[in-house]
Amino acid sequence: MKAAVRISLVLCAAIYAAVGFFGFLLFGDATMADVLANFDRSSGAGVPQALNDAARLSYALHLVLVFPLLFFSLRVNVDELLFPGRRPLATDTRRFVSLTAVLMAVLYALAIAIPSIWTLFEYSGSTFAVNHLVDIPWRHCSQRKDKVLAATMIILAVVTSSIAIASNIMSSISDKVRGGHEASR
Repeated sequence: MKAAVRISLVLCAAIYAAVGFFGFLLFGDATMADVLANFDRSSGAGVPQALNDAARLSYALHLVLVFPLLFFSLRVNVDELLFPGRRPLATDTRRFVSLTAVLMAVLYALAIAIPSIWTLFEYSGSTFAVNHLVDIPWRHCSQRKDKVLAATMIILAVVTSSIAIASNIMSSISDKVRGGHEASR
């Protein structure tokens, strides 16, 4: 399992770095914070179709490699939260399949309900990742310093996520107000 995680992390990091690096080489100072937004088909940026498709394919490959890592952690932590003290999830096939099916159904429903994944990223940020990677496991820390570190990480995540969400909401409101004023002219 450790080898699979390492290989996946190295591949994801390499793909992510390559998209960012080549995106900057291609777009220069016009590179947006979200490099993939530069590859929008309707932007007329003069990007060859093959390069556009290669960038989109590399991002899809990145998501395919990252999803199992995050889902594994999510499933283990949700199991620990819902069924504390039970035998390990890997030894209970019925619970493993049931939990996987429920989580996949919820994720699939969210994918259908939310039209753009960027909307989800914009409002969730790293909050979900911090919650299921740090918050749930911190309850099982045995040493005080680990609990203090985990609590500090949670506080930082809540503060930064609150700031990011407030900024996104204010930006959305100002865009709507600005659009409303332009429409009334």
